[in-house]
Amino acid sequence: MTVDRLNELLLVCSFVLLIAVAAVRISSRSGLPSLLVYLGIGVAIGSDGIGVVFDNAELTQILGYTALVVILAEGGLGTKWKEIRPALPQAALLSTLGVAVSVGVTAAGAHYLVGLEWRQALLIGAVVSSTDAAAVFSVLRSVPLPARLTGVLEAESGFNDAPVVILVVAFSTAGPVDHWYVLIGEIALELAIGAAIGVAIGWLGAYGMRHVALPASGLYPIAVMAIAVSAYAAGALAHGSGFLAVYLASMVLGNSKLPHSAATRGFAEGLGWLGQIGMFILLGLLVTPHNLGDDILPAIIIGLILTLIARPLSVLLTLRPFRMPWREQTLLSWAGLRGAVPIVLATIPMVGEVPESERVFNIVFVLVVVYTLVQGPTLPWLARRLRIGDNEEAADLGIESAPLERLRGHLLSTAIGPKSRMHGVEIAELRLPAGAAVTLVVRDGTSFVPSPTTVLRRGDELLVVATDPVRDAAERRLQAVSQGGKLAGWLGTGGASAPRS
Repeated sequence: MTVDRLNELLLVCSFVLLIAVAAVRISSRSGLPSLLVYLGIGVAIGSDGIGVVFDNAELTQILGYTALVVILAEGGLGTKWKEIRPALPQAALLSTLGVAVSVGVTAAGAHYLVGLEWRQALLIGAVVSSTDAAAVFSVLRSVPLPARLTGVLEAESGFNDAPVVILVVAFSTAGPVDHWYVLIGEIALELAIGAAIGVAIGWLGAYGMRHVALPASGLYPIAVMAIAVSAYAAGALAHGSGFLAVYLASMVLGNSKLPHSAATRGFAEGLGWLGQIGMFILLGLLVTPHNLGDDILPAIIIGLILTLIARPLSVLLTLRPFRMPWREQTLLSWAGLRGAVPIVLATIPMVGEVPESERVFNIVFVLVVVYTLVQGPTLPWLARRLRIGDNEEAADLGIESAPLERLRGHLLSTAIGPKSRMHGVEIAELRLPAGAAVTLVVRDGTSFVPSPTTVLRRGDELLVVATDPVRDAAERRLQAVSQGGKLAGWLGTGGASAPRS
């Protein structure tokens, strides 16, 4: 590697990134999932396209793990505890018992209908049985689902990578596979270790971030991401689930009201996009399209078994105790999206030199491409047909906080969204707690100091100064008025308010 070679590499990489960023706009307009665009870029650059030869499965696996850590961190930071808490039992069963059902049914179909050996069939069943975090988080940004379903899907996609990785590694080792009860014990132990480490590091990191004033606001996002990555590394080194650790640590950090939280989420979202782009393009480079012909039909058959039998059966069995309506179960069955994670996991048997591992990779690649084309664009349509949506619910209010260390206060900034019921409310009717006040309103590009009778409008941006003791109460009150309007305190919507006398 010389300086000239580095310059060429940077030019090519920046050009590819710009194309990938532009492709997001194209995919959002056409409804085509962005991951397929990125895979297509990789295939176009690869051996059957421009001619770049890349066949390093081990490097792909390492970089794929790195990207997955960043994607899980970004998803955890954006996961709201109040939405995910009621869904934890369902998500826990879906990501453990549901995965086991899906693996068994899919593997049986691959063995008896496609003719794969049991080891290869179990590998494919394990690889494709986890929902992809990147795909789920991306879809949930555009499909307005109720909070209970959003919580189940977010938690399941964050949790189920851990047991699936353990199964794939177990099926990829040389020699006989461990007994099922040994595998269950290993999965339980690794999940417990990962969960404990993730929660502990997340709590300690949040405590430190709240009590240490950094000299620049740009350091907060870097510190938060460093804490999240350290949770993965610590969990993996302790022989636990690093993926579960990073997701839980990020979720704790994201729900801890840290300074500059909105900037942190924006930084993490940018890293998440970068991870997705790099991972998908690399996976597209690894595949050789002219070798896929014989694996298209087996991939379609296995995908049908997974999508129409294994996934619905796992949802039906695991959610039966919760008496979830059939419409919601149908949507959860169809929302079991696959993405880059199964393709990355398919590199594990290639690195382990498992017999016919290249065929396993090819089948998984075709399955992901075909069924992402089918499921991704049709999920919003299915939600509308099932009359499942949250279009009438007021949007949550995003509040950015910056610490004012010397004044022992906080500067809160927020914008009134199109569905916020803060529209039409006067400043005095906000009834903020004593020690908090709206100091500035930005409207149509013009800023002014409001009076108590100033009427707020959609699109307004507010700056609120709050002393340290009432910061949380001020945030709760703003959230309450955004959801319930000026009568939030009387209507039972949460949030601190003035006495009702």
